[in-house]
Amino acid sequence: MTDEKKTGMFSNIKGDLFGGLTAGIVALPLALAFGLSSGLGPDAGLYGAIFIAFFAALFGGTNTQISGPTAPMTAVSMVIIAGIVQANNGNIEQALPAILTVFLLAGLILVGLGLIGVGRYIKYIPYPVVSGFMTAIGVIILITQVLPFLGYYPKEDAALVKQFKPQAEEVLFDKILKEEAGEGILVLEDFQETLKRTSQVTEAEIMTEAQTLAADHASGVVGALRVLGSALKNINYTELILALLTIFIIYGFKRITTAVPSTLVALLVVSAGAYILQMNGSLNYRPIPTIPAGFPMPKWEIFTNFSFAQVSPYIVTAFSLAMLGAIDSLLTSLVADNMTKTKHNPNQELIGQGIGNSIAAIFGGIPGAGATIRTVVNIQSGGKTRLSGMVAGVLLLFILLALGPIASQIPAAVLAGILITVGIGVMDYKGLGALKNMPREEIFVMMVVLVLSVFWNLVYAVGIGLVLAALIFMKKMADITAQESEIKKLKDHTEDKKLWMDESALSERFKEEVYLKHLNGPLFFGFTNDFQDLMTQIPATASHVVIRMRRVPYIDQSGLFTMEDVLIDLENKDITPLFVGLQEQPKFLLERFGVIPDLVPENNVFKDFYDCAKWIEENVEDHYNDDNSSKSGDVVAS
Repeated sequence: MTDEKKTGMFSNIKGDLFGGLTAGIVALPLALAFGLSSGLGPDAGLYGAIFIAFFAALFGGTNTQISGPTAPMTAVSMVIIAGIVQANNGNIEQALPAILTVFLLAGLILVGLGLIGVGRYIKYIPYPVVSGFMTAIGVIILITQVLPFLGYYPKEDAALVKQFKPQAEEVLFDKILKEEAGEGILVLEDFQETLKRTSQVTEAEIMTEAQTLAADHASGVVGALRVLGSALKNINYTELILALLTIFIIYGFKRITTAVPSTLVALLVVSAGAYILQMNGSLNYRPIPTIPAGFPMPKWEIFTNFSFAQVSPYIVTAFSLAMLGAIDSLLTSLVADNMTKTKHNPNQELIGQGIGNSIAAIFGGIPGAGATIRTVVNIQSGGKTRLSGMVAGVLLLFILLALGPIASQIPAAVLAGILITVGIGVMDYKGLGALKNMPREEIFVMMVVLVLSVFWNLVYAVGIGLVLAALIFMKKMADITAQESEIKKLKDHTEDKKLWMDESALSERFKEEVYLKHLNGPLFFGFTNDFQDLMTQIPATASHVVIRMRRVPYIDQSGLFTMEDVLIDLENKDITPLFVGLQEQPKFLLERFGVIPDLVPENNVFKDFYDCAKWIEENVEDHYNDDNSSKSGDVVAS
């Protein structure tokens, strides 16, 4: 039971109000910046921050969590948005229903993950994968923000746009042919209609299409690097100075005090100064896109214009976005637990995040998750219950309704500067600093995730990282299990003191007939080959094999079938197997599949080695005496 359930949501009103207000103020500049970076505009970031903060707090499982757009979620959303917009010929209005549908689907998947109890398994994601991903997010933000940081916008570069003019003409001509084919008027013998429509294409339409192609060419990390040379030749020094001032204030103000969020100070100071100078005619800067006034309205076209064909290619991406939201949120929940000495409900937290993201998508907001910095600020400011997160959402809504037109005057360079600091801050410096001491395999996994995330695909990179980490882990476990099961002669075990204590109960006169096999660790597919190899080393003198299973907590299907093959092989050699110390799961599986009693009778299954030794004394004949034992070889224990 959480503290909130014991005391009630309204038990800490003063602290929650101050915590929520402070966290909401911190969230404002980040919401605007993430929205602009995503491609949907600052209003989408603000909508996401409002609805996710409120509903994730209301329905979530972490009392002090403050949710909203985050750097990882925005980075993945940016890829989704760019892909769907490109599929819609660069028309963002046309692409918006499909984009928001994918975001809605991700929210619903999050709810589903919470309902089926996936939350408790998030902690098993390997650290190298998380580290590589977080560092990649920072690198992506830094590289993609270089262009607005320099005041360079590909659509406005006449030389770059001109390069795409021939391709734009081809695209427009292709559209005409497809329209005619759809109308059934495309006839090979008569191109009069085609020529007529082609002649009606204006220069402005060609230039608009060329601008779209130029923007696509410069999108993402690879695109930004492609046009970096052009950007350096066309620096807008006004934008550059505004961005640098923003960064300087963010880092400099922290040295003065941390009581007031430095990001908010930078936003207000630089924006106000730029606006005053622009009103005086001494400065001309690029403002962010206009934020619509009034309460955000639902985007019903998500449902009325739904097209499964447009959304189906992104179902896997929506699932990956949901998984990322789950990881991002629950990592923040752990931070909150450590600070407040409470315990969150991971599955309930996923349900709350899913509800918040689903509602945000319906109202046109970008996805989000639990935000670490905002949550920490909330706790430090006195927030203790879910009311604080709801207050943060209400504050952002008030700012939207009262100050929306004013916020539209914020320079785009200021948000670029804010995002540069976010990119620098989000990277995992702890993981990077530990590289020199990390195992090579883990460094490899981390670098694969990092490089693939930056230059290829965030979602696939994490998937590949998880597979690599799992394979490396299984290889290590198989190696350890094989090493622990190393075959040695009985006298060597005695000298090394590796015999288990209870094995002293076995009379030495049976050392030629009885073979002791120690299994240490799970019998799974990574160890099956080594297990088979070890079992082939049973000496010819053995008539019985004691397979000690006390340290085998788990058998998978591969291990089960391998055990079955080994037992059949022993049967063919007239060697009787004896099981000792079976744990619950292995015993259940062996009985379920008939290995017990078909291959190992129940009378040959012993709870402990003392009973087994007693059975051996009564049932095993000593065929070797001291005179010939040296000729037949020693029985081994492993």
